[in-house]
Amino acid sequence: MFGRNCFKILGLIYIALPIAGCVNTVVSSLQISPATQSLAVGQTVQFSALGTIAHGSHPSTTLNVTNQVTWSSSTPAVSSIGATTGLATALTAGTTTITASMPGTEGATATVTVIGSGGGSVGAGLVSIDIVPGGITVSNKGMTGQFLAFGTFATAPLTRDITNSVVWITTSPEVASISNGGVTGEIGGLATAMGYTGDSVLYAEATNPDGTVILSNSETFTCKDPQANICIQSVAVPETFATITVFNAGENSTTWLVTAPSDTGTPNLISCGPGSTTGSVCTGTYENNSVVTLTESPTGSGFGGWSAGSGCVVKSGNNPSTGKPYTLLDSPTCTVTLTGDTSVGAIFY
Repeated sequence: MFGRNCFKILGLIYIALPIAGCVNTVVSSLQISPATQSLAVGQTVQFSALGTIAHGSHPSTTLNVTNQVTWSSSTPAVSSIGATTGLATALTAGTTTITASMPGTEGATATVTVIGSGGGSVGAGLVSIDIVPGGITVSNKGMTGQFLAFGTFATAPLTRDITNSVVWITTSPEVASISNGGVTGEIGGLATAMGYTGDSVLYAEATNPDGTVILSNSETFTCKDPQANICIQSVAVPETFATITVFNAGENSTTWLVTAPSDTGTPNLISCGPGSTTGSVCTGTYENNSVVTLTESPTGSGFGGWSAGSGCVVKSGNNPSTGKPYTLLDSPTCTVTLTGDTSVGAIFY
């Protein structure tokens, strides 16, 4: 079967013979988009495949053959991929090669790098780590505080949430333990008072593929009741109120804004950003177990995502610009159920 209706006329008889420049309509080569992709654990990316069809001396054409090729991952433990859909899901830290194949072609490849979960491997080009907030003080044994880690990378995106990818270190484990995300299903950076009075200095550490070790700034977790001047040994009764802290972890310091209403619906109890009266770090106090919905602006290319360690539940439904479900990287809203003080980072470029 020829891809072009090429006929040689002999009298009134049409004979299906190929003539110069007419070839079969078969895919001669494949191309995958995107060619490289960096993901955090749990994120997804939709790969697409374009097939080139040659027509001899005539101009070639391209077709979207995403659902006609066979997709595979060289290391499915790092990232799986739907064999017929091209939808890849990041599973563990590492790098894998994604291949699209079709009979009669050489196939095409792309690379997925997963910024991992636990173990401290974060992918190539990590330059520095910044952990926030700037110190947490609690009064009772068993009380907790959430720290977040943001990495600065040599390649875009320059700022990434790596809370669940770093190794968290506590210098005084008798004062505070701290969780490493991804290993036991916990959120990384969650510090817990162990009962001793005093301070524990906390760090986050990660290792680049070339073996260089990156150590964060230090922050302090303290257990000491301000009246009793000790870490009270009885487990604290759940707080009536909880505080949510919002800050910008990216480079953009001029146009970003995050807002949230109060418990009773009054707008902008939280109004965080350089254009607001509260500045680039702000807090809101709510009754414990309140559901707080943060909304970012501007939307689009200036927004880099919400921090994974914050307990965010993103907007439901599909992103109209991609047709795919919202992720932490593109949802305009972040909904948090407060069961204690927490921190949320919003990355703006």
